Amino acid sequence: RWSNGLLSSADPDPVGHENLGAASPVIILCDHAGNAVPAALGDLGVPPAAMARHVAYDPGALGVARAAAARLGAELIFQRYSRLVIDCNRPPHESEAFVTHVDGVTVGANEALSGVDAARRVAEIFLPYQSRIAAAVALRKAAGAAPVIVSVHSFTPVHGDHPGPRPWHVSVLYGRDDRLAKALKSVLALDPALTVGENEPYAVDDCGDYAIPVHAERAGHLHVEIEIRQDTIATPADQAAWGERLGIALAQALTGMRSHKR
Repeated sequence: RWSNGLLSSADPDPVGHENLGAASPVIILCDHAGNAVPAALGDLGVPPAAMARHVAYDPGALGVARAAAARLGAELIFQRYSRLVIDCNRPPHESEAFVTHVDGVTVGANEALSGVDAARRVAEIFLPYQSRIAAAVALRKAAGAAPVIVSVHSFTPVHGDHPGPRPWHVSVLYGRDDRLAKALKSVLALDPALTVGENEPYAVDDCGDYAIPVHAERAGHLHVEIEIRQDTIATPADQAAWGERLGIALAQALTGMRSHKR
C-alpha cells in the first residue's frame, strides 16, 4: 500500500490467484469476478442493490471459472474490485474504464473523476492485475509451454443499454484469431439443449477489451473469451455444473486442434 494511495491496509488485494504452479498451459481469467469497493471511495454513489447486479460485476462468473480451473488443473487469476471502480477489461484511456452511467445506474463517484484519482485506480488495481497475468504467461513460455488464455464472463439476459433478445446460453468471443473459439463452439454445440452464440452479445476488440488483445492476440497465444447467460449460473450448483462442462469442452477442443495439426 502506498502512502497517499487509494487502497488502505484493510482493503483486499485486487488480485485473486489460485492453483499457482498448475501444470496445465491453460490460464483462466475472470476480469469482472468481484464487486468490492475501496473504503476510501465509499459506496461510489451507487445504491447497494445495484452493486449486487450485473452493472457492478459478472454474477456467477467466478464460480464457473473456479470449477473450470479445477477440472483442467489450471491457474485462475481474477479481479476482486468492481468494474465501476475501474474496468480491468478495458484500456484505461477509454471512457468505459470509468463509466458514469450504465443500464440506468449513475456512478456518482466517476462523474467528476480527477486525473490523479483515476491514476490511483490504474496503479493500484488495474496494473497489479495485468502484471499478474503477464507473469503467469511469461512463466509458461519460459518453461517451453504454449500458454492458452481463457477469459470467463457472464452477461445479463436483459440490458437496457443493449436492447434486444439474448437467447444464447453461452457464447464464444474472439477478435483477430478464431481458432480456439471455433473449436470450442463446435464441441459445445453438440449439446442440443444449448443455444451457442458466436461473438454475441459482444465481440472482442481493442477498445472494449484488454486481456485478450494484450495478453493473447499480440503474442499469438491460443485464446477464447466466454460469455455465459447469468440466469443459467445463478446458484453455486449451476456454476459448478457449467464449470465442469466448460472444462471438459475446452479439453476436447484443444485435443481436437492438436490432432488436426497432425
